[in-house]
Amino acid sequence: MERSKVKQSEKQAAVVSEAALNGHCEGGGERGRKWRDATGEAPSSSSSSSSSSCSGGGVKPSSAVMESWKEERTRSVEDNEMSLPSIAAAYSTILRGLGEDPQRQGLLKTPWRAATAMQFFTKGYQEKIIDVLNDAIFDEDHDEMVIVKDIDMFSMCEHHLVPIFGRVHIGYLPNKRVLGLSKLARIVEIYSRRLQVQERLTKQIAVAITEALQPAGVGVVIEATHMCMVMRGVQKMNSKTVTSTMLGVFREDPKTRDEFLTLIRS
Repeated sequence: MERSKVKQSEKQAAVVSEAALNGHCEGGGERGRKWRDATGEAPSSSSSSSSSSCSGGGVKPSSAVMESWKEERTRSVEDNEMSLPSIAAAYSTILRGLGEDPQRQGLLKTPWRAATAMQFFTKGYQEKIIDVLNDAIFDEDHDEMVIVKDIDMFSMCEHHLVPIFGRVHIGYLPNKRVLGLSKLARIVEIYSRRLQVQERLTKQIAVAITEALQPAGVGVVIEATHMCMVMRGVQKMNSKTVTSTMLGVFREDPKTRDEFLTLIRS
């Protein structure tokens, strides 16, 4: 009997851990079924609505999920120093594989430059959202929409390791707490400076704001150009990818959503 209880507890912990992965609180679909199978309970209303919603309508996610964004795995400056030689060596191997001579004058320092550049492009792994937001959340009796639009975004496609760049538009409806405006851009910077797909990036930004402020709703729209579509493959020079994540009233109330979309286009 005791062994059975231990196994059940371990199974529940595994499901909670999976739900908190990467700061997401997804409970619908397959993950919702896993929760029911492991605990014998139905998921909360916020998680059963859709895999794109998290704590919508003021429903708080579980404490494990709430804390996940604060405890993200990071890469330290010491890690950078230790890994730089191996990354540079890997770039030397790539140059030779391309038919180049890493020892010729123009390429002598290229592996080290490329290695340090890649570490900069992915510096989001070195930062925690909690470090950015700790002193920038303020109690404020404001219940009208807050929007910051046209935030420049640069990221790296995790499929081809080539750039993604574009603009991010963020809006939220405060619930007695507001965030310093520049911190919205900092959230974008932290998550975009990682190996990414645009769909995940959009959701990570929205979920981070939701978990930090518990607002009535959050909307995030990203418009981006992917160099993997421009420089290779279909080579469509003017193509843009648009993704959105709507949480809380932005998802549930068409008027609120339409107001947000109208304002970011104006």
